[in-house]
Amino acid sequence: MPRMLDVSDDVRAEIGDEEADRLLAGGDAPGSYDCTSCRTPGDSEQERTSTVLFVGEETAVLAFAHATCIPSQVVPVSEEQLQGAVRSITGEDAAPETPAPAVPLPTTPRQATLGITCGLVLVEGDLHPALVVEPDGPIARPGSAGPDDAFLPLLLEQGFHPVTDMDQLPGPNPGWSALLAMGKLHAVLQPGGAGQQAAWWQAHQPLAVSDGWRAAANKAQSVLMYAAPAGSIGHQPREDLMREALEKAAAKGIVVAAEMPLAGT
Repeated sequence: MPRMLDVSDDVRAEIGDEEADRLLAGGDAPGSYDCTSCRTPGDSEQERTSTVLFVGEETAVLAFAHATCIPSQVVPVSEEQLQGAVRSITGEDAAPETPAPAVPLPTTPRQATLGITCGLVLVEGDLHPALVVEPDGPIARPGSAGPDDAFLPLLLEQGFHPVTDMDQLPGPNPGWSALLAMGKLHAVLQPGGAGQQAAWWQAHQPLAVSDGWRAAANKAQSVLMYAAPAGSIGHQPREDLMREALEKAAAKGIVVAAEMPLAGT
């Protein structure tokens, strides 16, 4: 039976005309599915459905999503991320809810790691999905062996904005984005060479987010990222406590932020 599928030109170019036509005719496409974005059930026989192709270095996975959530598209991810997403879908492993996994900060000689907490923050009367980033120690400037913490100066140089009032929406930072794939947070991406993006932070395992956070992110198609030096925010168990810690840090002038679009889903 024909499906109500949307197959973008990019997806068609990756899978080929023959496979795309077979999908549209009902072959190899499930009737019911779990939306790769909002993780709720969908039915390609009853509602418009997007084909989403996740492409790694050696593996590609075709997923489906409500067309009202995201358009049909190709989402480049690392092979490790893609394999992790497949394991998550098949139930072979589960991503931790909290705290967020951390990885070494690129291009710095110290082995400080970044922790990321996901939460909703109230800004200008609306709830916004936010990422709160805090390293577990000082971040040195590349090539420096001194004791100074250059975490905030480095981010300011890369387009983030100082935060003095948590009730004001931070400005955008072109070229930066958050990769939400298979309904989980995979990475924060920064501008790379040749017009491409590179991972600034990457989860060891895809990070599970709350349904409310994911719904807010899909609605806004963007997230807010706040960053502060080690020891200034901490991993707070509730969103109101996270907000309070951010306000105190902002009052001290030690918070930077930016609004960034979603990459992928």
